Amino acid sequence: MNNSTGFLSYFQFQNVNWPNLWAAAWETVWVTIVSSAIVAVLGLLLGLLLFETRNSQSPLVKALNWIVGVIVNVFRSIPFIILIVLLLNFTNVIVGTITGPVAAIPSLVFSAAPFYARMVEIAFREVDEGVLEAANAMGASRWQVIYKVLVPESMPALVSGITVTTISLIGYTAMAGAIGAGGLGQLAYTDGFQSYNNAITMAATVAIVIIVMVFQFIGDRIVKSIDKR
Repeated sequence: MNNSTGFLSYFQFQNVNWPNLWAAAWETVWVTIVSSAIVAVLGLLLGLLLFETRNSQSPLVKALNWIVGVIVNVFRSIPFIILIVLLLNFTNVIVGTITGPVAAIPSLVFSAAPFYARMVEIAFREVDEGVLEAANAMGASRWQVIYKVLVPESMPALVSGITVTTISLIGYTAMAGAIGAGGLGQLAYTDGFQSYNNAITMAATVAIVIIVMVFQFIGDRIVKSIDKR
């Protein structure tokens, strides 16, 4: 079997441009961190909105809950690769380009924020109603109940949720890289697959796995430190 195309070609790491790999890995990391931060805020707000409006008797509030729910479900249902294409014009308006790492952020946010919003809503639903009723009985305002009881009580689930979402975002960044969004995905596709350099594809894959494991470890440690159960 030809070593340039066979199984052994994946391990010819002398063919890897390591500085390019480190630069691509850093692009993947910072795009993931920025996207995750935005998703955490938007997802928390959307999830809180869904939770707070779920049992309202007001027709307007019910309509708001329905509209937000539909928007969340729609964006959760669109495959990421299609969402990137749909948002090309929007991305160009927001960041001024449709290529490069920055151009991936809007699509990443629109894809992951609805997903995290549902996880936030579920986390809030799992908070003991007795704890919320006790806070209300003590005269706490609704906002005090939210930021002093609801969010703290659900914090382990919220952190666990954003960890899962971040892991998904890492996969999305690799997918976006295949169409010019930079990072390890673009490196693996252009310098690896298109250039018939299997060693680069393997090295990029290993780098992505390591990044995922690091983010998972950090998330698990945070959850363990704040979970008092």
